[in-house]
Amino acid sequence: MDIRPLTEAYAVSPQIDPEDMAAIRAAGYQMVIDNRPDAEIPPSHHASVMQQAAEAAGLTFIINPVIGGMLTMANVEAQAKAMAAATGPVLAYCASGNRSSIVWALSQAGKLATDDLIAIPARHGYSLEGLRGQLDALASQKG
Repeated sequence: MDIRPLTEAYAVSPQIDPEDMAAIRAAGYQMVIDNRPDAEIPPSHHASVMQQAAEAAGLTFIINPVIGGMLTMANVEAQAKAMAAATGPVLAYCASGNRSSIVWALSQAGKLATDDLIAIPARHGYSLEGLRGQLDALASQKG
């Protein structure tokens, strides 16, 4: 398990295991968001298995699969809605944490400066510079 905090309230991680849920809860997280489609992973890590493990550990579990190269505004809106409903810190995961970082940044456009939305994930090796135009456009729609 490799938790990479983007903010005090939101962290990302590469793929986690069902057995990690108790440690995630012990680390203070209240919600886990699964951004990885089942088609990418073995049945042992499908959303239903992960959800059962998360709920057994006392975590809220949200399924919001982001297909690589096919991110939609529905994904962004679902992530924002889940984050807003969380009563504590959120951990989102995908294959590497990149998609979870991207969907976070897009959901925060207009709330945080574009430079910050790019720089924060970059500290963990995620390059979102290519999203600058999209982040600015979303921010201007909200502003």
